[in-house]
Amino acid sequence: MTSTPLQSYSEAIDYLYGFINWEVERHMRYSPETMTLERPQAALAALGDPQNDYPVVHITGTKGKGSVGAMCAAAFQAAGLRTALYSSPHLQDFRERFRVNNQLITPADFTAMVNRMRPVIDAIPDITWFEITTVLAFLYFAQQNVDVAVVEVGLGGRLDATNVVHPVVSVITSLSYDHTHLLGNSLALIAGEKAGIIKPGVPVVSAPQPPEALAVLAEIAAEREAPLTLVGCDWLFTPSASAWNYQAFRAAPAGHALQPYCTALAGEHQALNGTVALAALDHANLAGIPVSQDAIRAGLKCVDWPGRLEVIEQQPLLILDAAHNAASAHRLSEALTDLFPQRPLVLVFGASADKDTAGMFEALLPQVDRLVVAQAVHNRALSPAEIAVVARAQGFEGPVDEIPDTRAAIEHANVCAGPTGLICVTGSLFIVGEVRTVCGLPVGHLKRPDSRQSLDASSLVCGEHI
Repeated sequence: MTSTPLQSYSEAIDYLYGFINWEVERHMRYSPETMTLERPQAALAALGDPQNDYPVVHITGTKGKGSVGAMCAAAFQAAGLRTALYSSPHLQDFRERFRVNNQLITPADFTAMVNRMRPVIDAIPDITWFEITTVLAFLYFAQQNVDVAVVEVGLGGRLDATNVVHPVVSVITSLSYDHTHLLGNSLALIAGEKAGIIKPGVPVVSAPQPPEALAVLAEIAAEREAPLTLVGCDWLFTPSASAWNYQAFRAAPAGHALQPYCTALAGEHQALNGTVALAALDHANLAGIPVSQDAIRAGLKCVDWPGRLEVIEQQPLLILDAAHNAASAHRLSEALTDLFPQRPLVLVFGASADKDTAGMFEALLPQVDRLVVAQAVHNRALSPAEIAVVARAQGFEGPVDEIPDTRAAIEHANVCAGPTGLICVTGSLFIVGEVRTVCGLPVGHLKRPDSRQSLDASSLVCGEHI
């Protein structure tokens, strides 16, 4: 029997959210019994295998995969290529996950895609929410006639729905502990899951890794005869000038003179992410995807990736950062020390129940003057009371204000920081996304008064300071 077509975006979203969602049901097992490539492969085959219509850069990792993906996509777009980017999760609007030339899928296109897919989806038992969204992304990108797609893994790698692609290059960003209840409680186990995206004979680029993780990646790459490019060994880099709105660095393949680059994403860790992107783009170029050095520089300078050391207000200084594990919190702490001397520092914090809140607090609380604990509207969010207990257990002796409502938490933080202080919002993508919405920021894009979300990077100051 033919289903009645969905008439609106809201109906399409409601239909989609009727399926099992592993982003919510994180207590379930991450195993071939619950997550399998067979369902998305079957759906894609029924739709003509659209994921094979364009070359793909496939990216996994614990930290930095979103930034690396956004940098690669910006460089491809600057090269004049019609560029797709599939990422997750979103900050404010579900449509952020599906971009072509950095424009979000329209509600009408999303609804049309879901209607086109429904007969196929309804015929596949137990297909999940993320599997459907991934199939939708591949179908939409093919319909949009993209020249290249940058595809970010949702969770892990080996069993992730995106792992149906055969990429021109696989990319593994920095690995650390996250989702340990699903991916394993050792770096070797986590690396094994992430290395599942390595395909036979396909080049793989890796960020520098802890020895335990690198050994696994190198072994799997060798087994699959996938040439491994290791940043820090095969590509070298060094950070240089930085400010709240850029990070300059120098990078090159080993044995070559380091060349100047600059990214609009702040923090020394973006020099590492930028170099991973450079190595991936180099392999893409070798695979026949034309992207010049000029395009790469232009793309890095205007990469549009909100919620990563994003300054949205000046008095007091209000920073949003989506750090949500201990390693990312350490990087955030270093950036706060290096780039933002303003005090007092008021930390507005919210976290999900499956995250290492204690590890994040260990990194952040030593420089915090006041903690404001909020709660995102999400069923995995910890309550402010639970987070406050962790803060005290970590030895924090400053004031702790439990204010669940995000808008009220920001208003209170503004009063506490005063015009010369610093407010940092962090702990989860959910809390960062809610603050962006409360502050009226553009969905899916950085707040840029100079309109740099177009690919005109001529006014970016970092080019003068490399």
